[in-house]
Amino acid sequence: MRYIFGFWAAPMAIFWGWFYLSANDINFGYTMLSRQMHDFFFQLYGQMLGIDPAIIPGMVAKTCVFDGLLLMALWAFRRRREIAGWVK
Repeated sequence: MRYIFGFWAAPMAIFWGWFYLSANDINFGYTMLSRQMHDFFFQLYGQMLGIDPAIIPGMVAKTCVFDGLLLMALWAFRRRREIAGWVK
């Protein structure tokens, strides 16, 4: 189960780290972290999806929360006997 959490959390940490750094233009000299690249990628994603690029971060955040809740439900299902014993 820890591998599932790891394979889920690692891409989330990379994406949200990139998002925070590029949105605030903290680029450390890397073009990938610049605000221009941030705007370019979201403009590109918006064109591919046919939606406003400004709503994409919110959509990604909602998806991350849903995925997290789904993983927590899977974890709780696998540990249901331990959780039931704790509740009693």
